[in-house]
Formats: sequence, C-alpha cells, structure tokens
Amino acid sequence: MTVQPALRSMLDAMAAAPPADPTLGIEQRRKTMDELTVAGFVSVSESGPAMFEEFTHRVPVNDGVIRVRTYRPEPGGELACYVYIHGGGWWLGNIDIYDESCRAMAAHLGCVVASIGYRLAPEHAFPTAAEDCYAGLRWVAMNADVLGIADSRIAVGGSSAGGNLAAVVALMARDRGGPSLRAQVLDIPATDLMMTSASIRQNGKGYVLTKEGMEECRSLYAPDEADWTNPYASPLHATDLSNLPPACVTTCEYDPLRDEGEQYAMKLVGAGVPVTMQRALGHIHGSHHMVKLMPEAARYGDTVVTFLRQHLA
Repeated sequence: MTVQPALRSMLDAMAAAPPADPTLGIEQRRKTMDELTVAGFVSVSESGPAMFEEFTHRVPVNDGVIRVRTYRPEPGGELACYVYIHGGGWWLGNIDIYDESCRAMAAHLGCVVASIGYRLAPEHAFPTAAEDCYAGLRWVAMNADVLGIADSRIAVGGSSAGGNLAAVVALMARDRGGPSLRAQVLDIPATDLMMTSASIRQNGKGYVLTKEGMEECRSLYAPDEADWTNPYASPLHATDLSNLPPACVTTCEYDPLRDEGEQYAMKLVGAGVPVTMQRALGHIHGSHHMVKLMPEAARYGDTVVTFLRQHLA
C-alpha cells in the first residue's frame, strides 16, 4: 500500500530541510538529532502513567559504568521483567528519551521494565554497546531479589539498533550460559551490517531513515569492516540460531531495514524458534509507534504486549 497519509507532511518537511552542518562535532550533532527524535517521534508515541517506583541504578561494566532505570508499575511480590534497549543507530538516544514508552510498557504488561543505558559510538565502538547490554541483563538477573523480579521470567527487546542489540544479547545469553530468557522482541531491527538487502535499495531515500544515514551509523559503530559479519554485530550472520527464546519481529513496509528483519525472522523459524512476525503496512521506520498521530497503529504494539504477556506469564 502507499505511505500512510498522516506521514506525508512529515516526509515533505524532511525533504525540504537543509542538510546537516558537517562542521558540527559529535556531541552537538547528537544533541540536535536527539531533539529531532523527541519532536518528530517520541512526542507522538504513547505516554505511560506514573509508576509505583522508578529507580536509576549505576551499574559497573567493563572499563566504565552505565545507567539502568527500572520502572515498577505496582507494589507487591515478584514481577516479570522486560529488559528494554533503546535505538538510535548505536550513537544516538538515551534512557531519558524513552521514559514515557517504558512507563507505558510497564503499565500494559504489569511487569518491571529495565531500560539499559549503554555507552554510545563513536566514543565506544563495537562491541561496547552489545557487551554493556549483556552486562545490564546479567545485573538485572543477579539482582532479582533486590529489584523484586522473578529471574525465571525475563524477556529482552528493543527497536532499530536496540532491536539489533536485543537479538545479540539473546545470542550472548545462549552462548555464555545465561541468564535464561523467556522471549525476545525485535522491533524494526538491524540484523546485517553488510547492508545488501533489496529494501535498502528500494527505501534508502525519501523515508527519513536513509541508506546514507545507515552507512554513517555503521561507520561510527563498527569502523572495522571485519566486524560487519560478526554475529554479535550482525546476528543474521550467525551460523546457529537454535535454542533461542521465542521472538516477536516487527518490520515496516517503507523501511530500509525491512528485509533483513524479515530474513532474520525466517532464519529463526528455520532453526526451530517460535516466531510472531508482523509488517506495518504503509509505515516508515518507527512510524508504527506514532499512536497519537495514527491511533490505528496501536495494533502493532498490542501484538507485542500480547506476545510478552503470553511468554512472561
């Protein structure tokens, strides 16, 4: 189908916008891009209610410290936990930007959400983000008693680059003997840094996320080409996807990442992993979260919530 009509004015405005100033440093560019993300995407995504408890934890990782923010929607005993990893091409975003969506997910699921604030490229290139996210998952599982969660009911998920990292964390957890995961949510994931799929050629210009932008993200995160086929950078290149947790994979019709997300889903199916797969028709990268702009898009989030409720029960 054609692009959702509600997105047309946004696409026209993006096409008419002046190019980014190439003289800006990485910190200023990151600040500008994060502001655009909040204005263009987060502001029209679902907001969540106040939580019973929110804590920001400082978690030691290799050569540093990361933030992990936990959201508890209700008092009581042990709850399941959804470990969430934000997107941003591995060099943008932070846990503050996604506060509202984490609150919404915690409320929908009735579980604790733990948002992982991994370190960003290019200051911290591959494999830092992946290792930080795995360390964050291990910290959550090891501190289950303190956090009031059941360490046997943990899922991991993320969007875009966060979907990439969620898939990688699931691989790491399997390869390294835990923690045990009930499910993985891979929302519009990047799975192949080789960037050879047809959807990149078809949708790589004119739909906000561009091939040029993806190449820049890759150059910042994985500047060494030898890493592009490493399964912990490109999970599509993993030779063995067996014994991974059930997956929910969402793609968007006009997204350059569409094909590699669907290819990974089918490769999981081939390895015997249960997969729930959905394609958001008429949507561009991430627009299926814009429920304040397009209320009917809520059905894609509903699928994820249903999936997680089933597997975290």
